[in-house]
Amino acid sequence: MPKLITPSTHVHRSWLEALAEPEYDPRWAEDLDLVRLADPATFEDYVEAQRAQADEDAPRPRGWVPATYLWYVEGSEFLGRLSIRHRLSPWLRDYGGHIGYDVRPSARRRGHATAMLREALPWCVELGIDPVLVTCDVDNVASRKVIENGGGKFEDQRDGKLRYWVPAT
Repeated sequence: MPKLITPSTHVHRSWLEALAEPEYDPRWAEDLDLVRLADPATFEDYVEAQRAQADEDAPRPRGWVPATYLWYVEGSEFLGRLSIRHRLSPWLRDYGGHIGYDVRPSARRRGHATAMLREALPWCVELGIDPVLVTCDVDNVASRKVIENGGGKFEDQRDGKLRYWVPAT
């Protein structure tokens, strides 16, 4: 059964395969050097850096907030990822929200995103986040359904983004 875990090297092979899938173009991977990340030691450093982002004092780009990164896996198969931003910057309040998620193309349309959001809510409670702001593009019907199925209550639309508040408890 798939579950959310903190980033782990045990999914290295399938993580690389996921990023190589056609139509998978996640924004979080834009600046990654996949050739270098094929090296196990480099990937291990990447995993540690991802885990470290939950630390309040970790170095991060200006304006970024602490975030817990979680990977959705089944055994050694990487299916998707989710990030929980610990607080809202002005940009996150309008556009990004507390939670962002994506599922690799070969694993879509199986309910993984809905399960990921549901499984992330206890993590949010532990972080003191309740309710949770989740946003999606106006034309992203699949994501809108995920949020609504997760209990999201529509607040408003801002510059092409739908904004929902999801109760964590």
